[in-house]
Amino acid sequence: MPTTTQETDIDEGTETRVYHVAGMTCSACSARVEKILSQVPGVAAAHVNLALEKATLAVTPGLEEDALAGPVAGAGYRLEPVRDDRYEPDGDHGRARADRVAMAVAISMTVPFLLQMLAGLLGGWAGWIGAGWGDWAGWIGAGWGDWHLPVYAEAALATVLQIGIGARYYRSAFHALRGGGANMDVLVALGTTSAYAYSWYLVASLGSGAAGQLYFEASAIIITLVLVGKHIESRARRSAGRAIRELLAIRPVTAQVRTSDGAERETPVHALKAGDVIICRPGERVAVDGVVLRGEAEVDEALITGESVPAAKGPSDAVIAGSMNVNGFMEIEARAVGGDSTLGRVIRLVENAQAAKPAIQRLVDRISGIFVPVVIGLAMIAFAAWVLAGADMETALINAVSVLVIACPCALGLATPTAIVAGAGAAARAGILVKDIESLERARGLTHIIFDKTGTLTEGRPVLASIVPLAGRGEDGPLGIAAALQRGSEHPFARAFQLASADRELPPAGVERFRSLVARGVEGEVDGTTYLLGNRRLFQEACRDTPPPDAPDSGGATSVWLAARGDSGCEYLARFDLVDALRSDAAAVVERLKRMGIRTLLVSGDTELVVERIGRATGIDESHGAATPEDKERIVGQLTESGAKVCMVGDGINDAPALARATVGIAMGSGTDVAMETAAITLMRPEPVLVAGAIDVSRRTIRKIKQNLFWAFVYNVIGIPLAAAGYLFPAFAAAMMAFSSISVVLNSLTLRAWRPDGPGASRDDPADRPRRRE
Repeated sequence: MPTTTQETDIDEGTETRVYHVAGMTCSACSARVEKILSQVPGVAAAHVNLALEKATLAVTPGLEEDALAGPVAGAGYRLEPVRDDRYEPDGDHGRARADRVAMAVAISMTVPFLLQMLAGLLGGWAGWIGAGWGDWAGWIGAGWGDWHLPVYAEAALATVLQIGIGARYYRSAFHALRGGGANMDVLVALGTTSAYAYSWYLVASLGSGAAGQLYFEASAIIITLVLVGKHIESRARRSAGRAIRELLAIRPVTAQVRTSDGAERETPVHALKAGDVIICRPGERVAVDGVVLRGEAEVDEALITGESVPAAKGPSDAVIAGSMNVNGFMEIEARAVGGDSTLGRVIRLVENAQAAKPAIQRLVDRISGIFVPVVIGLAMIAFAAWVLAGADMETALINAVSVLVIACPCALGLATPTAIVAGAGAAARAGILVKDIESLERARGLTHIIFDKTGTLTEGRPVLASIVPLAGRGEDGPLGIAAALQRGSEHPFARAFQLASADRELPPAGVERFRSLVARGVEGEVDGTTYLLGNRRLFQEACRDTPPPDAPDSGGATSVWLAARGDSGCEYLARFDLVDALRSDAAAVVERLKRMGIRTLLVSGDTELVVERIGRATGIDESHGAATPEDKERIVGQLTESGAKVCMVGDGINDAPALARATVGIAMGSGTDVAMETAAITLMRPEPVLVAGAIDVSRRTIRKIKQNLFWAFVYNVIGIPLAAAGYLFPAFAAAMMAFSSISVVLNSLTLRAWRPDGPGASRDDPADRPRRRE
């Protein structure tokens, strides 16, 4: 059975089922499947997510699967249950390989036609020049212009492309027409079939004498170019579901459960229940949300909370599913398991938020739905008008074919993917990876940008900010001892001490009797003296005197003390203040975003003091500390509901719900795979200034898409009436169609010159500047 959960928010008395939908290729497909499922008796609500290839249904209990799968199969798609409450995306890698092979075959078989067209163009140009400049150029032109592929070679190549590679367009067109709609594949099928069939008519009539009069190249080039465009779009779409797989990979598959007789039993995580006692050892991930019963450990919660410093956990402390046990042993009582855990809620939030559909693509689909029947009608009218006017059947057929050929929406199909490829390629060279069209479409109107702190505006690793000597020994002596003590530790603070010692070129000291004190610090002997290095808790337990107080203006820094322990007690030698290092360009990007009219916020799981310090240092407009993943998602939601266009910039699992809920999500490439897969844009270099660059390139790319769509329709508006009136033969119509595609591609390629902060790239376009919201 598919995943089934009781839901009351959709409709009382219904249950929610989740299915994988196979065979969808565009937004029209998802809309058609959603419409079909909504009309099935017993379905209260249906939502189909193209990005995740998933259908979520609210149905009456007991509804048979065949009642759902049958109508969907009749429309050309497959409904497959999602089992065990796990998202299982389409794993049909064979289909992806088949698509790549089909594209490679199509391109290789289209090259001869392109060479033939090129020869004809060169011959025409040389002949035209020869008419004015001499017989020599004219002779060259005649030689080039007479070169053609053998007639039956053209027919063979075109047949493989039309019947083999182009079969997908026929299937898509058939399902669209049977469902009462029309998409671009309908016109692709009609246009290419018309050119292909008319070419075969000429072959049958003229035989080898048809050389130079055929239109096989028109159908071949159309099929190949549209196939390439669809491949580009499908790759971006398929990558959207990886975020859920990455999230599920974090969740342990099994856990060790303490039984009532004291033994341990390995149990699947999905079989755990509240009240179970879970054993968690060093290096293992916590399997549930729960409370520590026994034991102590430092737990790395950075993937969940974003906090870079491991949290000390002991009896009665709460732990989060998905966090990593660094160095201790814990027995945990499960309080929330599976989908009810923090990680489960994060997964659910990401799934629910990844449902946006690009408005531009919907607009193109709607226009195509009107455009296709109009063009077919115009072709039929042209044919009938010429017959009624007394023209022969061949003339009427040629003019009707001209209408279909020139109207074939090759440029329309290429308008969006070519601009995306050019813009995304330029962005990629700058270290900005753009995953889908939604981000390109929506980023130009951003009004708010929310930054996470750890790993985004900061380095995500502690650095030594200051040393406060407490025994009149200066800074180098205590630092050298601390670095020596940390040499045997794997704590994140250890690297901070090692780097600070190396920067001052302090000689390394030897350590004896080293001991790591979990959640407290370290102890060791240097040159015969025993030293303690750790937090306040360590000295409260090991010394009679407590450490001196923290600095009143520490700004949220973490304090670590060094003391020498003797028979008379502890002598405090120094206090070390460690902070998360601020990235060098953090303040610059905030200033640039303000110039672009965008309001900036800092929302982090770190403490209020730390967040306020970072906010002041960077010039952030508004700061929020101690934020949970739900808090971040809620803040994004509140701003979005108020009409703001919100961008979330983060790098951790804790940012994933907010990244998915935001108008545009931007992930730092130095962060987690989940953040990168959830976000629409990934910055491959940890430089916040690329955030402004991402917005700039997206604005420019969306302008190119609109320009391309304009030119794609201009050719049709001009060409269709001329073709219907008999002024364009199919060959010239095919040339105009090809030229429209070339103009769209060339216009898109101008984006390749874009560079972040380069000439023109940093200038803000007033027409694109959104209205600032306070």
